[in-house]
Amino acid sequence: MTVRSDKDLEGLREIGTLVAQARDLMAGAVRVGMSTRELDEVGAAFLKGHGATSAPQTVYRFPGFNCISVNDQVVHGVPSAREILPGDLVKIDVTAGLNGYIADSATTVLVPPEREEGRKLLECAKAAFARAMTVVKAGTKVAEIGRAVHQETKARGFAVVRELCGHGVGHSIHEPPEVANYFNPYERALLTEGLVIAVEPILSARPAKLIHGDDGWTLSTNNHSLAVHYEHTIVVTKGEPIILTAA
Repeated sequence: MTVRSDKDLEGLREIGTLVAQARDLMAGAVRVGMSTRELDEVGAAFLKGHGATSAPQTVYRFPGFNCISVNDQVVHGVPSAREILPGDLVKIDVTAGLNGYIADSATTVLVPPEREEGRKLLECAKAAFARAMTVVKAGTKVAEIGRAVHQETKARGFAVVRELCGHGVGHSIHEPPEVANYFNPYERALLTEGLVIAVEPILSARPAKLIHGDDGWTLSTNNHSLAVHYEHTIVVTKGEPIILTAA
């Protein structure tokens, strides 16, 4: 969507704040022995308590409130009885709606004892996001976001998951444009003032393809490489972007 009024920005800020709070609440609740279903319930209870709904459930009939993926699971992990173990990488992806507005954010939690590879991979994802923010400005090509993410990731020795990308958001989960995590020379679209997008470096320790899980939702690396996910919903401006889901 494109922000066209103060009401739009106010509504997006409200749901963006709730999504950020739910994400951080869940991240802080991660414990060894907890099931991913129990972790999902932490975020669901908070968001429901503030009148928010699960966008994945509403739009796609996803079988959980939030997506929770572990280790080589990249995205769309279904909350289940799976217990969190020492050293796990737990990806928490929160997409919620309120009053017709939707925000989307994700982070990765490193369960102690932290794996060095996982720590470096998460540092890379955060650095790639930060580098992408330096090019996000009205009039810049959408493709420059992918260039920034890919360059930072490659420099640190990791790989982008090319089959997944960021996207427009605001009134629904997935709206135009697609925001690749690599440079697409055929992408001619420009970032416009007020455009709302989710920028999300999704990285793996080694180049990998995606495979579907038996649940029909979970996507994992085909070579069991660790994966991380880091995402914020932002508004494009003529200057620095507005990060709606910042802590």
